[in-house]
Amino acid sequence: MGRIMAIDYGLKRVGLSVTDPLQIIASPLTTVAANDTLTFLQTYVKKENVEAFVVGYPTDIKDKNTPIIVAISQFIELLQRNFPDQQIFQHDERYTSKLAAASLVEGGFKKKDRRNKENLDKLSATIILQSFLSSYKRHYI
Repeated sequence: MGRIMAIDYGLKRVGLSVTDPLQIIASPLTTVAANDTLTFLQTYVKKENVEAFVVGYPTDIKDKNTPIIVAISQFIELLQRNFPDQQIFQHDERYTSKLAAASLVEGGFKKKDRRNKENLDKLSATIILQSFLSSYKRHYI
């Protein structure tokens, strides 16, 4: 069984999180610059067995696409071309940034650390992944 990696795609930064090899726990991995994402993923997949990618897919409260959808769709196409052996899922990422910000406050992070958008991005990816795991297990296992 391979890891599952979640991607919180942004135009500037991309938050990443991964599961353990048994796909039980989602943990923050890192945040990379958007233009370095593909290189990072290629290197990571060579080192670790990644079974699937979960890409956060933002819609608004009325289930309409948000402006970043075009960029995310292009990124998903790039993933499909470069990682044909991995499954790629889209997962609703509504409110993950707000949940991540609240988690940082509840976790006792200092204000300086809460302002660091890299922390927010990788924690958002972790929330996306944990939500996916809960949904995936409920529907497929």
